[in-house]
Amino acid sequence: MHFVRIDNRLVHGQVIETWLPHTRARMIAVVNDELAGNMLRQEIMSLAIPDGVEIVFLPVAKVTAFFSGSARRDMDALILFSSCADARAAYESGYGFNCLNLGNLHYAAGKKQVCPHVALSKDDEACLYFFVQNGVKIDYRCVPGDSELPRAF
Repeated sequence: MHFVRIDNRLVHGQVIETWLPHTRARMIAVVNDELAGNMLRQEIMSLAIPDGVEIVFLPVAKVTAFFSGSARRDMDALILFSSCADARAAYESGYGFNCLNLGNLHYAAGKKQVCPHVALSKDDEACLYFFVQNGVKIDYRCVPGDSELPRAF
């Protein structure tokens, strides 16, 4: 099973200490065009990964092909996107998922804070609306023990 999360921090303590054990993922796929081309940042981020867990860095355009084989499609994996736009681009390229966890989207000017860890721009809201219209459940939990929040846009 793939657990798909948007978190603009990508790999960090909450992911390693809570989501990784919760999902029992043996692979973390960081899907981000900038990071996929930056070996130094990949090496630094990889230092946080526990033994026995594989980490891969993929450009958004390659996530569908990477998980197209049955072995990778059926494995327990944690898929991390840094933005709604990247998750939508992957979805529209054929990487399907039924649930999307919104872990963290930082506040910035022009964004609306919808819960303590998620601030949405108009583009983010349109993106999430796209997912809802396509039957994707939006999960607003920051960590696995949080209560599920109602739809916030």
